[in-house]
Amino acid sequence: MTDWWYNHVTGEVEEGPQSLATDRDGPFKTREEAARAPEIIAERARRWAAEEAADWDKS
Repeated sequence: MTDWWYNHVTGEVEEGPQSLATDRDGPFKTREEAARAPEIIAERARRWAAEEAADWDKS
C-alpha cells in the first residue's frame, strides 16, 4: 500500500517519500488526505493548544 506525502515547500502531493524529510508531512493513507495536510495540521495544532491550555487551567 502506498503512502502519500504533502510537500509543504512546493504544495504538491507525492506518492511515496520523494522529497527531503524536512520538506514533507505525512505519511497519509490517501492522496485526498495528503492534499488536505495543511488543514489537518492546523486542526491538530489547535486541538493540542486547547488541550495544553486545559492542562494549565487544572494546575
